[in-house]
Amino acid sequence: MRHRILGGVLAIALGAAAIIPTSAASLRDLAYGSDPRQRYDVHLPAGAAPGAPVIFMVHGGGWRTGGKAEKAVVQNKVPYFTGRGYVFVSIDYRMLPDADPLQQARDVALALAAAQGQAAAWGADPRRFVLMGHSAGAHLVALLAADPALAQGSRWLGTVALDSGALDVPDIMAQRHLPLYDSAFGQDPAYWRQVSPLHVLKPGAQPLLLVCSSQRERACRQAHDFARRARAGGTRAEVLEEAKSHRDINLQLGADPAYTAAVQAFLGSLGLP
Repeated sequence: MRHRILGGVLAIALGAAAIIPTSAASLRDLAYGSDPRQRYDVHLPAGAAPGAPVIFMVHGGGWRTGGKAEKAVVQNKVPYFTGRGYVFVSIDYRMLPDADPLQQARDVALALAAAQGQAAAWGADPRRFVLMGHSAGAHLVALLAADPALAQGSRWLGTVALDSGALDVPDIMAQRHLPLYDSAFGQDPAYWRQVSPLHVLKPGAQPLLLVCSSQRERACRQAHDFARRARAGGTRAEVLEEAKSHRDINLQLGADPAYTAAVQAFLGSLGLP
């Protein structure tokens, strides 16, 4: 069953996914920093009209693994969005133990600024970006959405967080949790709050769609908690509960008609095709 309300959350990408081949309409491994992980791919629509919108996608993987070309990240989203005239950008970022989640969020912001700086060369409009992320990537885009100062001046139309499970980091750390959260967030309660989207949420953030798996009670509970806090601060946010696994929420966007239509309705509310 599908429900909507304000909110959002992060979850953990489990297992490695297959890599799909490069298409002729893709630009691969563009650099936005000096580290080998600071790279992004650009998938272009055929015959893009000037001013095309952009989906800016951040992969998951528990802040430690994952990649921009994984099957679940691009296999169905790229043909769907480019078929509607979007440019689809998929990024890598530095991972644990080399970069903690706050540094990773700054990598996402750096990649966003680089992509917006190049958007016109791809026929895209830097003002028509939508941030999207899955799992750990959903946490990172939710963190930028909650505290836009982290984005260092970049602006975007809205944010889609796909099954995040770390919107309220102190709440996670106070309960029984997977060891990967200890690796990501450590033992300092002050740091937990610093990287917790719920705790850094500023009034008047851009609209958010927060998709959560109804198979994961904590993820949807955090999504709704975040939504209530967002609404109180004047932010439009929606929670979309999906009866799908954590991985399928990522993989089936662009393939499942009803689910994709619900996400597309949010994009349409931002004035996008």
